[in-house]
Amino acid sequence: MAPLTRLRSIEPGDIPTPLMAEYYRQRASAGLIISEATQISAQAKGYAGAPGLHSDEQIAAWKKITQGVHDQGGHMAVQLWHTGRISHSSLQPGGQAPVAPSAINAGTRTSLRDENGQAIRVETSTPRALETHEIPGIVNDFRQAIANAREAGFDLVELHSAHGYLLHQFLSPSSNHRTDRYGGSVENRARLVLEVVDAGIKEWGADRIGIRLSPVGTFQNVDNGPNEEADALYLIEALGKRGIAYLHMSEPDWAGGEPYSDAFREKVRACFHGPIIGAGAYTPEKAEDLIEKGLIDAVAFGRDYIANPDLVARLQRKAELNPQHPKVFMAAARKATLTTLLCNFIDSGRTSPLYFEYLDYFKDNENAFIAYYAARRRFAAFHRFLH
Repeated sequence: MAPLTRLRSIEPGDIPTPLMAEYYRQRASAGLIISEATQISAQAKGYAGAPGLHSDEQIAAWKKITQGVHDQGGHMAVQLWHTGRISHSSLQPGGQAPVAPSAINAGTRTSLRDENGQAIRVETSTPRALETHEIPGIVNDFRQAIANAREAGFDLVELHSAHGYLLHQFLSPSSNHRTDRYGGSVENRARLVLEVVDAGIKEWGADRIGIRLSPVGTFQNVDNGPNEEADALYLIEALGKRGIAYLHMSEPDWAGGEPYSDAFREKVRACFHGPIIGAGAYTPEKAEDLIEKGLIDAVAFGRDYIANPDLVARLQRKAELNPQHPKVFMAAARKATLTTLLCNFIDSGRTSPLYFEYLDYFKDNENAFIAYYAARRRFAAFHRFLH
């Protein structure tokens, strides 16, 4: 299951919620769940509602989530990010400017909450450039978050070095105009990513560290430069030499770009001999074809998991998938979150028409919904015991 940003950590402290625990538990049949992107520090925050993994309270909440997934026989990685310039000063400690490799505005938007708790889209703030002496602190924040992930019961970590966030910003010549040892050549631009990987390996071992890249195409106004393929292969080869757990390639066709060519995939395979996960505009047929060719080892499905918690069983049966519900992909507040959870029941075919009758009531009565939902789970467990 691919990482899916849902922005449901709406309580103070960016603490994962019980509803998030249920969301992941429902999808534990995935071979590996990769969590939504999770910030490594308060400074790393770029979206209101994104969870963190840098406080004791956050670690404790994630423990409950990973335990729920493990109890269902599943495995879970946490995706760790620093959003860099994809942020807003109101989300930063002390209202300061976000940080980035260079003081270049992202020219895009991020999500905040209004006074009613509803999600609103605002322009990102202009960042300040990180001082060279600050960069080891970023590396250490990643290292500490990896240690926290181990404590929280995750099986793996995935470093988010894609989609225009901080690590990707350092990789790209369009967002990295530095003149120190972290800018200029591809070796310098890749330095921070590799330092973070090395810190993670030292903290937990290479077999626990995965990484997500989007080395081809443009994401949130971060392109990969005129030498994107050569630069990508340099980094991928360096990652391969480190023997990390997996390489997760986010392909541009999910956002309207061109799909990877088989020729490029073959070059990636030649550089990286570990497991390669593909993600993008995949169908089951495309996934099977590329796996049979040996160009990838697994596929991460994303948005289909939102409407189909039982996606694995549906794919195995070649059953029709429920349609996606884009309006609830990033639920705006608790009411929307409850609606989404009810939609999950409806979509997975485990409901009666009464769900539709009670839907509006439960949207406005959270405690009633939680009590009702808990009672249904107890009844289901008792029914299984009897039969």
